[in-house]
Order: sequence, then structure tokens, then C-alpha cells
Amino acid sequence: MASAKRSDSGLHEMADEDLMALAQRDDLEAFELLYERHKRVAYSLARRIVGSGGNADDVVQETFISVWRSIERYDPKRASVRTWLMRIVHRRAIDNLRSQTVHSKRRADGEDLLDDVVSGEPAPDTQALQQELSDNVREVLVDLPGEQRTVIELAYFNGFTHSEIAEMLNEPIGTVKGRMRLGLEKMRGVLELQEAS
Repeated sequence: MASAKRSDSGLHEMADEDLMALAQRDDLEAFELLYERHKRVAYSLARRIVGSGGNADDVVQETFISVWRSIERYDPKRASVRTWLMRIVHRRAIDNLRSQTVHSKRRADGEDLLDDVVSGEPAPDTQALQQELSDNVREVLVDLPGEQRTVIELAYFNGFTHSEIAEMLNEPIGTVKGRMRLGLEKMRGVLELQEAS
């Protein structure tokens, strides 16, 4: 149990789990130290997912604000502090990336409308078929379990290798490959059923 007065060096020597216990009792100094310890790896993970530095900074900031607001949810029996924090960073980064993609697509759809007509893009019926297939893939992807969807998105939409994904998610590479294989098999099955009907 921490005393009311402690030296800075005593706080710096504490394990993450002990700092988290203090932070759960509204100890802002302990929380700030947790932030200092983990902000660089959180930023690195966020940047790998979202790309730009500004968005990665936003993801890290949102993550730690969210953690402070819901700090009582941390359970040391379920995960280490670092693993718990990186899972939150990962979810926030994926959410950020999705919102960027939707925003960019909406903007591009409006800006490129005239260019498509002038540049001789594929015929409207071909574009409609391509869009329908793309929409079907997105729908099937959304229905996958979160862990499978995440590895597929990181690999196919963001270009990360299996080993990079394993490092980001703090999972064995075999687990990442297995989730990807299962997710792709489920997607293939659903798409084949849609084509048959």
C-alpha cells in the first residue's frame, strides 16, 4: 500500500500493475507515469495502423483519455497493463482508420465524378457490378468475429505482414495466420452462397 507521501523515485520503481492500482484510486501522478512509460509504443502501434503522425497522436491521446475515464475496468487477472493499453490503442486506431477511409471515399466520390466521365472509365454497368462485389465483401467482412476481421483488415487494407500483425497485436504468428485463414474461409463461403442465389 502506498503511503500518502512517497518519493518520486519510489513511484518510478513501481511495477505497472501497482501504478494502475494507484491510478484506479485517482492518483494522477501514477497515471501520468503510466502514460510516460507507454506513450512511445502506443504511438508506434497507432502510426503503423493509421499512417500519419497527426492521426497517430490523436489515437494515443484518445486512448489515454478513455483509459482514465474507464480505469476501473482494468483487471490484472485478464491482461498486463501494456497488453490492455495496446488493445485499446489498436481498437481506437482501427476506428480512426475506418472513419478516414469513409471520409476520403465520400470526398473522392464527389470530386471524381466529372473525371470519370471525361477519362473513359469503365461503363456504368461494369462499375455497378464492381461496386456490388465490393459492397458484398465489406458486408461479409463486418460479420466476421472481431479478431478475424482485424487481422484481415491489417493485412489486406494496410499491407502488414503476418509477423508485423503478430507484433502489433502481441499474439503468436500462428494465431494470426489461423485467424486470417478462418476469416477468409468464412468470407469465401458466404460469397459463394451469395453468387449461387
